[in-house]
Amino acid sequence: MPVTAREVLIALANLGVREGDVLVVHSSLSAIGWVVGGPQAVLAALLTAVGSTGTVTMPAHSGGLSEPSNWENPAVPREWWDTIRAEMSPFDEHLTPLREMGAVAEAFHRMPGTLRSNHPTVSHLARGPLAETITKDHRLDYGLGDGSPLRHLFEANAKVVLIGVDHDNNTSLHLAENRANWPGRTVRHQGSPIIRDGRRQWVTYEELDPDTDDFIDVGRAHAAAHEERVVALGAGFVRCIDMRSLVDFAATWFSEHRGTVK
Repeated sequence: MPVTAREVLIALANLGVREGDVLVVHSSLSAIGWVVGGPQAVLAALLTAVGSTGTVTMPAHSGGLSEPSNWENPAVPREWWDTIRAEMSPFDEHLTPLREMGAVAEAFHRMPGTLRSNHPTVSHLARGPLAETITKDHRLDYGLGDGSPLRHLFEANAKVVLIGVDHDNNTSLHLAENRANWPGRTVRHQGSPIIRDGRRQWVTYEELDPDTDDFIDVGRAHAAAHEERVVALGAGFVRCIDMRSLVDFAATWFSEHRGTVK
């Protein structure tokens, strides 16, 4: 049977989402089946669930605006790199498309009143009373670390809602990565085109070399030790996790488990 906005709203209520909550949402419509009204219906349910006093947020990554020498699958020829750096369109909070974020995030980006942070590769969307606080002053260096919207969400006691996706799509775990330390932890140089001082510039910065291979493992470990609510929705599942608990747990888990001999 098709999934309706009312069923999404019921699922969120059963997960403990309440008026006034701050949410970090990741979603895949295809994973839960055919939704009547598509992404608009899911957005309507999320915004209704938190009400006018709550705030809904979603990652809005645009990895294409990055250093071409780092590109893989596919890579580009070395002789293209200088042209790409010189000619790539700069980040624009309204025009730069999201990359592999899903139809719900795409619709959220287009929704009037949604704010977007100004990081060229790992920006964040937000709508609600805390939207400006969450999206402002997004630092270039370590864009998923403590200079990012993720820190503001952590401090706001946000709830992570995973609609049809698992922890390998959970951006909050990148904050835990940035706070952790393990043997072999590496940093990479990144570059992007932005508007600075009224003109286009190619800027360079640093970021943690991310690794999502163990995100599902740490999510399962956290669920075994702490509360993670899961309910069925259509053909898939929806999870709700306390972000602060998860990030604190994962930072310790990464430090203890990564880089060890297995």
